[in-house]
Amino acid sequence: MSKIPYTGKSQQARQPQTVSTDPLQPAEAYNPEHPLMEDPDALAMRLVESEDFVRRNKNVLLGLLAVVVLAVAGGFGYYMWRNSQDEKGQVALFQAVDYWEADSLQKALKGDGRNLGLERVASEYSGTDAGNLANFYAGVAALKDGKYKAAIDYLEDFSADDYLVQARAYSLIGDAHLELNQPKEAADFYNKAANYNANEYFSPTYLLKEGTAREVAQDYAGALTAYDKILTDYPAAAEATEAKQYKARAEGLMRK
Repeated sequence: MSKIPYTGKSQQARQPQTVSTDPLQPAEAYNPEHPLMEDPDALAMRLVESEDFVRRNKNVLLGLLAVVVLAVAGGFGYYMWRNSQDEKGQVALFQAVDYWEADSLQKALKGDGRNLGLERVASEYSGTDAGNLANFYAGVAALKDGKYKAAIDYLEDFSADDYLVQARAYSLIGDAHLELNQPKEAADFYNKAANYNANEYFSPTYLLKEGTAREVAQDYAGALTAYDKILTDYPAAAEATEAKQYKARAEGLMRK
């Protein structure tokens, strides 16, 4: 019995072969999946279509280009204007801060007739670094002057990346609320101060203030939480001794 020879072809051999429609083009060089790379006629047609699109939508495209140019120019102009305003604001702020440091609070806030006070620097140079800093100084001056609501407004308009100054601003807002007999609000701001980039140098002080404010608000459980945080997280702090005493007092008030 003779063997029948195996005549099966490989998978590659059984796949249909694509034949170029151009007799001068080698079959293996033709790739119909990428006509723009292989077919000059298709590329030319696409270019014609693109030119026609631009010609038909010329006004729209020019309008979009104008919007982009104006946006870039406007952004650059605003940046330059803001820098210029900040420089003017820094000059105006200098004399007001001088009065602030000398405890001449009215001149610091209102100005002296020739130089702007902190209030006008904050409003006229709003959005600049100088205006932002004026809010902080004005808030402290208003707090010292007994204008607690104004102090809160100014200090809430202030913001800083510096973890010491921002935490200090939160604590001062707490002080103003405490003066207004709003101990719960005061405690909340002391808590914000303590937890804003918490550290062993200032957080214990803010936590102690929070605890006492919560005691005034008769929130003894909240007070104990603040005191315990000092004892747990900052046991070496100078405030730890007071925290132990205040904790015992809060526990006694809680049992009544």
